[in-house]
Amino acid sequence: MPSVRANGLTLEYESFGRPTDPAVMLIMGLGGQMVMWPDSFCRALAQAGYHVVRFDNRDIGLSTKLDHLGKPRLMRAGLAYTFRLPVRAPYTLDEMAQDTVGLMDALGLKTAHVVGVSMGGMIAQLLAGKYASRVRSLTSIMSSSGNPRLPGPSPRLRLRLVRRPERVDREGLLAHSMQTWRLIGSPAYPDSDDELRAKVAAQLDRNHHPQGVARQTVAIMASPSRVPMLRRLRTPTLIIHGKEDPLVPVAAAHDLARHIPGARLEIIDGMGHDLPRPLLPRIEHLILHHLKHAERDHGRRASVERPRQHA
Repeated sequence: MPSVRANGLTLEYESFGRPTDPAVMLIMGLGGQMVMWPDSFCRALAQAGYHVVRFDNRDIGLSTKLDHLGKPRLMRAGLAYTFRLPVRAPYTLDEMAQDTVGLMDALGLKTAHVVGVSMGGMIAQLLAGKYASRVRSLTSIMSSSGNPRLPGPSPRLRLRLVRRPERVDREGLLAHSMQTWRLIGSPAYPDSDDELRAKVAAQLDRNHHPQGVARQTVAIMASPSRVPMLRRLRTPTLIIHGKEDPLVPVAAAHDLARHIPGARLEIIDGMGHDLPRPLLPRIEHLILHHLKHAERDHGRRASVERPRQHA
């Protein structure tokens, strides 16, 4: 897979479809490598007439690692976050949004539809809010505004997410990750053991970098509420969320819909905090419908602006 220099980093990426088609930037969530975007999902968007780009965020996968920034103390950061005290982070979600803009620049993409899942949804929101002229539409999947009043995961799940694996060999890491995915995945659409093992192994064998996951985690904790920014958005927005999401409870989706003007909200029964294979056709349909309408709006705006430019 190719890589480019962007925002002072090397970012690994992969593209699907024709470069002349409207671009779709896929932004993965916490600790997730770009291969977590299913190939079938990427191909479906490309076949519908879009130039799809997925990439490894900083500190994850085959992109630049920032180990010189040190490993944050997650328990201390978690306590500060719980009590709404300042959290010091090696870098911020704003900087990760700048990475995405840098990647777009390197690929010659003036604008793109942005689709983000979980932490990637937070980054996508920042792109729409701070780089509005670069964003044709926003799709935020199982994500949050960062509103501190929202409910979070249960204490049991919080502890699970910061607990170290009992064994750090390949089988131990596989077992630990599979158990975590069972806790946060979609209860109505569980993967078989073989399917889940294959997904986890694909990530683990490609790259394993827990320090990067820790730094991304603290970046989320240190991020202030995006609510004031979201209230000013004029970007066509689609919100997709699982009704049974245990990691980012569904209240976060309703909160986003309240604060983003004109946002469309889609709650999916039986969906947790993952992209289960049986739901991919529905998610693809929702996104493609959203992109089609956003493209139409973008074309209308462009036709109105052109005469002004020549006036």
